[in-house]
Amino acid sequence: MATVQTARGAIDSAQLGVTLMHEHIFVLSTEIMLNYPEAWGDEDKRIAEAVDRMNELYSRGVHSVVDLTVIGLGRYIPRIARVAERTRLNIVVATGIYTYNDIPFFFHFRGPGTVFEGPEPMVEMFVRDIEQGVAGTNVRAGILKCATDAPGMTPGVERVLRAVAKAHRQTGVPISTHTHAGKKRGLEQQRVFREEGVDLSRVVIGHSGDTTDLEYLEQMIEAGSYLGMDRFGIDTILPFEDRVKTVAALCRRGHANKLVLSHDAACFNDWLPERDLPAVLPRWNFLHIHNDVIPALQAQGVTDGQIHTMMVVNPRAIFEKQGAY
Repeated sequence: MATVQTARGAIDSAQLGVTLMHEHIFVLSTEIMLNYPEAWGDEDKRIAEAVDRMNELYSRGVHSVVDLTVIGLGRYIPRIARVAERTRLNIVVATGIYTYNDIPFFFHFRGPGTVFEGPEPMVEMFVRDIEQGVAGTNVRAGILKCATDAPGMTPGVERVLRAVAKAHRQTGVPISTHTHAGKKRGLEQQRVFREEGVDLSRVVIGHSGDTTDLEYLEQMIEAGSYLGMDRFGIDTILPFEDRVKTVAALCRRGHANKLVLSHDAACFNDWLPERDLPAVLPRWNFLHIHNDVIPALQAQGVTDGQIHTMMVVNPRAIFEKQGAY
């Protein structure tokens, strides 16, 4: 049996159950939070709120959440471990770097092609998170994360993608990405991963549900990748109805075995004004798929079997394809 690393330790892949493949517990601007902490407020209160949200999800039949919070999004694993120990829901944590342009200055002067040259430090750091654990916590990352947005394959972004690809090939854990679907950035990611020898069936091209361009989506499926239809609730980027119709169309075309569903939501995200968020995005929450999306998909002809495939079978398959190569 394959094992999957979570914030409480390794589990059998069969225990993943219904899985949301692209979520966040906390998204934080760490330096802002440390120097201007008023938006964050009380740590214990925030953790208790997150525990309540995870327990509510579990009560609705969700067994696992993949928390794709990495460097650049305020990852702090001791805080996630505190949440995980108070809920039965499995939390898979990630390693990687989130940037649309430049890499953090920590890497700017070290590594291939820099002033001090040397091996790529990102690869060693990602592999350590996966094989040994994050920052002495013994919590091991179970997935790799990188991003490409509107600016495209900038030198910094490309360096991160290639480091993620190398760490993936050394460890075998899957890759999940952030993309700008409107600019078809998923195809660029696949190109870079292919150049690094990555098996594209081990990659989830995230935020693919932000477009209705079926030709683009089928190109990525034909290359082997899974698609993250994973921003349900962010109706300002693409309306709910269009997101549902796109998933239903792909299912009718026989692609349910290549789709995963999620929200890209968070218990707290300091990028956005907390008070105003519910008014602007009222459906952007962890229960939106169960409350609204699944009934809408069923109304479009998506079968219970296809929903089970997208939410149970595919996540398990993604994590079960293991081993370095």
